[in-house]
Amino acid sequence: MCFSDSRPTGTLAAMKYLNPAPTALPAKLARPPGITAGPLDARAGGVMLLLCCLWGLQQVSLKAVTAQAGPMLMIGLRSGIALLLLAGLMRWRGEALDRRRWAAGAAAGSLFALEFLLVALALQLTQASHVVVFLYTSPLFTALGLHWRLPAERLDRRRWAGIGLAFGGIALAFLRGGLAPDGSALLGDLLAVLAGLAMGATTVTIRCTRLAAAPATETLCYQLLGAFVLLLPGAWATGQWRLEPTAAVWAHLAFQSLVVSFASFLAWFWLLRRYLTSRLGAFTFMTPLFGVLLGVWLLGEALSPSFVAGSLLVLAGVALASKP
Repeated sequence: MCFSDSRPTGTLAAMKYLNPAPTALPAKLARPPGITAGPLDARAGGVMLLLCCLWGLQQVSLKAVTAQAGPMLMIGLRSGIALLLLAGLMRWRGEALDRRRWAAGAAAGSLFALEFLLVALALQLTQASHVVVFLYTSPLFTALGLHWRLPAERLDRRRWAGIGLAFGGIALAFLRGGLAPDGSALLGDLLAVLAGLAMGATTVTIRCTRLAAAPATETLCYQLLGAFVLLLPGAWATGQWRLEPTAAVWAHLAFQSLVVSFASFLAWFWLLRRYLTSRLGAFTFMTPLFGVLLGVWLLGEALSPSFVAGSLLVLAGVALASKP
């Protein structure tokens, strides 16, 4: 996803890696002449459901081949492949990186890499369904960061209540004793929450720097570059430098690179040019639900009652804090 939070402008590229949808189009993503934003039709609804399913599936896909391929190495490789495809697209469109945004791009790319370093570590310790839910707390950290940085983004009582409800849900979800006697799953859950914090920090960086006026493709380029450059050595340093050249591993890498990191990005921006963004954003709250269901179905993951209840509180809190 570069999947972004439900915030306007430059957050668009971040959403590509599972954040909720933005609420406005950047200047360089204006709708084509003669096309106005309209309400969702059956085609748009179907595409959004498919995208949410794909975004929820990405953590499950990484978890499925953890024994054969290190998650961090897979994320680094998928970022490099998607970066090459994106560079080709930008060249075809005549787009280029703006030197004035290089410093901000380096900061956003580094935070993005940190996010997925934490995701990769978490996936080795806890269930994919837990990672996708806790990663989805990123809008809360975005809201807190923007409250501190931008006067126009001050939180009102309703949003504070949503943040409190979501963090209460996180605490409840952590109370699921018996699944990991050695505490490793609890550590994995904590790393996933920290990944959500890093994702939120990435969005705040984009909003509060020159990247706020950058085309979505440029912002995504910095993030993919950061992940590629930093996660490959990170995989070697953390013992995740393993990749068995099996058909299953290549299939998952192709899915992560071509479908998740590139094709769904294009589909998302095609939708943004033609439909009301607020309606599209409402669909993205289904992403963690798909992630949990797919983790249970495809990986046989067990869900404790406290995790289910806590997850529902997290989603309710995020929805309350993100509501315009």
